[in-house]
Amino acid sequence: MNKGKLFIVGVGPGDHQHMTFRAKQVIEASEIIVGYDTYISLVEDLIGGKEVYRYAMTQEVDRANQAIQFAENGKVVSLVSSGDPGIYGMAGLIYEILADKGWRKENGIYIECVPGISSLNSCAALVGSPLMTDFAVVSMSDLLVPWEIIVKRVEAAALGDYVTVIYNPASKKRVHQLRDTRNIFLKYREPSTPVAIIKGAFRESQRVLITTIDKMLEHQDMLGMITTLIVGNSSTFNYNDMMINPRGYRSKYELVKEAPATSMPSKNL
Repeated sequence: MNKGKLFIVGVGPGDHQHMTFRAKQVIEASEIIVGYDTYISLVEDLIGGKEVYRYAMTQEVDRANQAIQFAENGKVVSLVSSGDPGIYGMAGLIYEILADKGWRKENGIYIECVPGISSLNSCAALVGSPLMTDFAVVSMSDLLVPWEIIVKRVEAAALGDYVTVIYNPASKKRVHQLRDTRNIFLKYREPSTPVAIIKGAFRESQRVLITTIDKMLEHQDMLGMITTLIVGNSSTFNYNDMMINPRGYRSKYELVKEAPATSMPSKNL
């Protein structure tokens, strides 16, 4: 039997213009597509004629095991995720299961993680340049991580003056987490610190709002599982509804000046 292949594919925010060539290539080359139903719908036009296995949310272990089993049976499989599969995605679970099964890279099924644009990239691109310096990423979902640990991570990011990207800020059952997080940031940052709220980046439902730490909870209609928040640090400023985070050039250079008179376009020979 031929060794199977399993591609753990990140399809980015969903718009095909923001999906990598490699992601499209491996999806088209796959015999079987496995994934959360919402993510599969993002690549519907690429999977005609293939075997497709759709799962509901919270069935991650089932879909990971099924994808691995198909590959072990000699099939070429794509397990699709939105964003990047290595950032709060399926890559970690796949490798955990493979480690428990004793998989070896040299003689086991072929595994390839195909990176995609994560929410932190797509959302930052919509609101200016908020991630120009060191930043932290924290998920508010305490389904798998105890809330006490998440609080410690938020506290460390706030104390360290990191620009902080917040995934999964709220759900129907999760209402206090973002409030608690805002209160932690208010201990270390000015209430007027810019915050970007981005819902459904690069999808038809996209909404973008620039607000401040003290007012970030006033926009409940934008907070949910497809929303990402970016909390600025002490240097971040709002310019024309864009979050600008200085890299530090101002301390060494004059920023606005004429282009050098000797600048000439290069020529291709």
